[in-house]
Amino acid sequence: MSRIGKQPIILPEGVEAELKEDTLIIKGPKGVLERKLLPEVKVKQKDNVLTVEVDNPKDRKQRALWGLFQRLISNMVKGVVSGYEKKLELVGIGYGAKLQGKKLILKVGFSHPVEFEIPQGIEVKVEKNIITLQGIDKQLVGETAAQIRRIRPPEPYKGKGIKYVDEVIRRKAGKKAATTGAK
Repeated sequence: MSRIGKQPIILPEGVEAELKEDTLIIKGPKGVLERKLLPEVKVKQKDNVLTVEVDNPKDRKQRALWGLFQRLISNMVKGVVSGYEKKLELVGIGYGAKLQGKKLILKVGFSHPVEFEIPQGIEVKVEKNIITLQGIDKQLVGETAAQIRRIRPPEPYKGKGIKYVDEVIRRKAGKKAATTGAK
Protein backbone atom coordinates (compact mmCIF):
# COMPACT_ATOMS: atom_id res chain seq x y z
CA MET A 1 0.00 0.00 0.00
CA SER A 2 1.16 3.50 -0.80
CA ARG A 3 1.33 5.52 2.39
CA ILE A 4 1.23 8.78 0.47
CA GLY A 5 -1.37 7.61 -2.05
CA LYS A 6 -4.02 6.73 0.51
CA GLN A 7 -3.90 10.15 2.21
CA PRO A 8 -7.05 12.14 1.39
CA ILE A 9 -6.75 15.61 -0.17
CA ILE A 10 -8.97 18.09 1.64
CA LEU A 11 -10.14 20.99 -0.51
CA PRO A 12 -10.01 24.32 1.38
CA GLU A 13 -12.87 26.79 1.19
CA GLY A 14 -13.07 28.51 -2.19
CA VAL A 15 -11.47 25.59 -4.08
CA GLU A 16 -13.48 23.41 -6.47
CA ALA A 17 -12.53 20.15 -8.13
CA GLU A 18 -14.16 18.96 -11.33
CA LEU A 19 -13.66 15.61 -13.09
CA LYS A 20 -14.17 15.53 -16.86
CA GLU A 21 -13.51 12.09 -18.36
CA ASP A 22 -9.74 11.68 -17.83
CA THR A 23 -8.98 15.28 -16.74
CA LEU A 24 -9.04 16.80 -13.26
CA ILE A 25 -9.66 20.56 -13.05
CA ILE A 26 -8.90 22.46 -9.83
CA LYS A 27 -10.29 26.01 -9.53
CA GLY A 28 -9.24 28.36 -6.75
CA PRO A 29 -8.75 32.01 -5.86
CA LYS A 30 -5.40 32.28 -7.70
CA GLY A 31 -6.45 30.48 -10.91
CA VAL A 32 -7.29 27.19 -12.61
CA LEU A 33 -5.04 24.14 -13.07
CA GLU A 34 -5.80 20.94 -14.91
CA ARG A 35 -4.08 17.57 -15.12
CA LYS A 36 -4.70 14.63 -17.40
CA LEU A 37 -5.11 11.38 -15.45
CA LEU A 38 -3.77 8.01 -16.54
CA PRO A 39 -6.24 5.13 -17.11
CA GLU A 40 -4.90 3.23 -14.05
CA VAL A 41 -5.49 6.18 -11.70
CA LYS A 42 -8.98 7.00 -10.42
CA VAL A 43 -9.87 10.14 -8.47
CA LYS A 44 -13.03 10.18 -6.41
CA GLN A 45 -14.67 13.20 -4.82
CA LYS A 46 -16.91 13.12 -1.78
CA ASP A 47 -17.99 16.53 -0.46
CA ASN A 48 -14.73 18.52 -0.20
CA VAL A 49 -12.36 15.51 -0.03
CA LEU A 50 -10.52 13.95 -2.98
CA THR A 51 -9.14 10.41 -2.82
CA VAL A 52 -6.82 8.76 -5.31
CA GLU A 53 -7.13 5.05 -6.12
CA VAL A 54 -5.48 2.65 -8.56
CA ASP A 55 -6.78 -0.52 -10.23
CA ASN A 56 -4.21 -2.89 -8.72
CA PRO A 57 -2.40 -1.62 -5.58
CA LYS A 58 -0.18 -4.75 -5.55
CA ASP A 59 1.46 -3.76 -8.87
CA ARG A 60 4.71 -1.84 -8.27
CA LYS A 61 4.20 0.66 -11.11
CA GLN A 62 0.62 1.43 -10.11
CA ARG A 63 1.64 1.89 -6.46
CA ALA A 64 4.19 4.47 -7.61
CA LEU A 65 1.58 6.23 -9.75
CA TRP A 66 -0.80 6.23 -6.78
CA GLY A 67 1.57 8.26 -4.60
CA LEU A 68 2.69 10.44 -7.52
CA PHE A 69 -0.81 11.52 -8.48
CA GLN A 70 -1.79 12.14 -4.86
CA ARG A 71 1.15 14.55 -4.54
CA LEU A 72 0.53 16.17 -7.93
CA ILE A 73 -3.10 16.85 -7.03
CA SER A 74 -2.23 18.17 -3.54
CA ASN A 75 0.38 20.48 -5.18
CA MET A 76 -2.33 21.72 -7.56
CA VAL A 77 -4.64 22.49 -4.61
CA LYS A 78 -1.85 24.33 -2.75
CA GLY A 79 -0.95 26.23 -5.93
CA VAL A 80 -4.44 27.62 -6.55
CA VAL A 81 -4.70 28.66 -2.88
CA SER A 82 -1.28 30.18 -2.09
CA GLY A 83 0.95 29.71 -5.16
CA TYR A 84 4.67 28.88 -5.38
CA GLU A 85 7.79 31.03 -5.38
CA LYS A 86 11.46 30.51 -6.27
CA LYS A 87 14.23 33.07 -5.81
CA LEU A 88 17.45 33.21 -7.81
CA GLU A 89 20.50 35.29 -6.97
CA LEU A 90 23.01 36.76 -9.43
CA VAL A 91 26.54 36.60 -7.99
CA GLY A 92 29.33 38.40 -9.81
CA ILE A 93 30.65 41.86 -10.57
CA GLY A 94 28.60 43.54 -13.29
CA TYR A 95 25.93 40.82 -13.23
CA GLY A 96 22.39 42.14 -13.51
CA ALA A 97 18.87 41.45 -14.71
CA LYS A 98 15.98 43.57 -15.95
CA LEU A 99 12.51 42.99 -17.33
CA GLN A 100 11.44 44.10 -20.81
CA GLY A 101 7.82 43.11 -21.38
CA LYS A 102 7.68 39.29 -21.32
CA LYS A 103 11.48 38.95 -21.58
CA LEU A 104 14.11 38.76 -18.85
CA ILE A 105 17.38 40.38 -19.97
CA LEU A 106 20.40 38.92 -18.14
CA LYS A 107 23.93 40.33 -18.07
CA VAL A 108 25.98 37.46 -16.69
CA GLY A 109 29.51 37.87 -17.97
CA PHE A 110 28.98 37.02 -21.64
CA SER A 111 29.90 39.44 -24.45
CA HIS A 112 26.18 40.00 -25.02
CA PRO A 113 23.05 40.18 -22.83
CA VAL A 114 21.01 36.96 -22.76
CA GLU A 115 17.26 37.21 -23.42
CA PHE A 116 15.01 34.70 -21.66
CA GLU A 117 11.36 34.40 -22.75
CA ILE A 118 9.12 34.17 -19.66
CA PRO A 119 6.51 31.40 -20.04
CA GLN A 120 2.78 32.00 -19.67
CA GLY A 121 1.65 31.69 -16.03
CA ILE A 122 4.89 32.94 -14.42
CA GLU A 123 5.31 36.34 -12.77
CA VAL A 124 8.86 37.70 -12.50
CA LYS A 125 10.14 40.45 -10.21
CA VAL A 126 13.71 41.77 -10.26
CA GLU A 127 15.15 43.59 -7.24
CA LYS A 128 18.87 44.39 -7.37
CA ASN A 129 20.49 40.97 -7.85
CA ILE A 130 17.47 38.81 -6.83
CA ILE A 131 15.06 37.35 -9.40
CA THR A 132 11.74 36.19 -7.91
CA LEU A 133 9.54 33.77 -9.87
CA GLN A 134 5.92 33.23 -8.82
CA GLY A 135 3.13 31.05 -10.20
CA ILE A 136 0.43 28.54 -9.34
CA ASP A 137 1.99 25.55 -11.11
CA LYS A 138 4.83 24.12 -8.98
CA GLN A 139 6.38 22.23 -11.89
CA LEU A 140 6.39 25.28 -14.19
CA VAL A 141 7.91 27.58 -11.52
CA GLY A 142 10.66 25.04 -10.75
CA GLU A 143 11.44 24.31 -14.40
CA THR A 144 11.61 28.02 -15.28
CA ALA A 145 13.99 28.66 -12.35
CA ALA A 146 16.17 25.74 -13.49
CA GLN A 147 16.28 27.05 -17.08
CA ILE A 148 17.35 30.52 -15.89
CA ARG A 149 20.01 28.97 -13.61
CA ARG A 150 21.27 26.86 -16.54
CA ILE A 151 22.20 30.05 -18.45
CA ARG A 152 25.15 30.62 -16.09
CA PRO A 153 25.41 28.01 -13.31
CA PRO A 154 27.60 28.97 -10.33
CA GLU A 155 31.21 27.94 -10.71
CA PRO A 156 33.12 26.42 -7.76
CA TYR A 157 36.24 28.65 -7.75
CA LYS A 158 34.82 32.16 -7.32
CA GLY A 159 31.13 31.29 -6.86
CA LYS A 160 30.05 33.52 -9.76
CA GLY A 161 26.85 32.70 -11.63
CA ILE A 162 23.11 32.32 -11.09
CA LYS A 163 22.18 30.34 -7.98
CA TYR A 164 19.12 29.68 -5.84
CA VAL A 165 18.98 32.00 -2.81
CA ASP A 166 19.17 29.10 -0.33
CA GLU A 167 21.79 27.15 -2.35
CA VAL A 168 25.27 26.70 -0.86
CA ILE A 169 28.14 26.61 -3.35
CA ARG A 170 31.03 24.39 -2.25
CA ARG A 171 34.21 26.25 -3.09
CA LYS A 172 37.38 24.62 -4.43
CA ALA A 173 40.93 25.74 -3.80
CA GLY A 174 42.62 27.21 -6.85
CA LYS A 175 45.93 26.15 -8.42
CA LYS A 176 48.04 28.41 -6.21
CA ALA A 177 46.67 26.93 -2.98
CA ALA A 178 46.98 23.39 -4.30
CA THR A 179 50.66 23.74 -5.32
CA THR A 180 51.87 25.36 -2.07
CA GLY A 181 50.58 22.49 0.05
CA ALA A 182 52.28 19.84 -2.15
CA LYS A 183 55.78 20.22 -0.62
